[in-house]
Amino acid sequence: MADEGAQPEIDIEALQQQLAAFAVEQFLVSAASTLASLAFAKLENEDLPQARKAIDALASLIPHLEGELAADLARALTNLQVAYAQASSS
Repeated sequence: MADEGAQPEIDIEALQQQLAAFAVEQFLVSAASTLASLAFAKLENEDLPQARKAIDALASLIPHLEGELAADLARALTNLQVAYAQASSS
């Protein structure tokens, strides 16, 4: 019977190849989208310090993005900044 607690072997070389094939732009868009969603959730839960961190992190990624998705994420950033300003002035 196999050891249920045993970790599967990791093929480091295969992981390195997958990572090398991954476009940085894809990762940045994914990270930015996740940060935008997280920031909205934190604002909704009135966790302003965490929302601010997510908004600031998103703002730092936006200049590295290109194309239509960059424009969409820039609009999301603006909406988050406005929502944060409104929430913090209440």
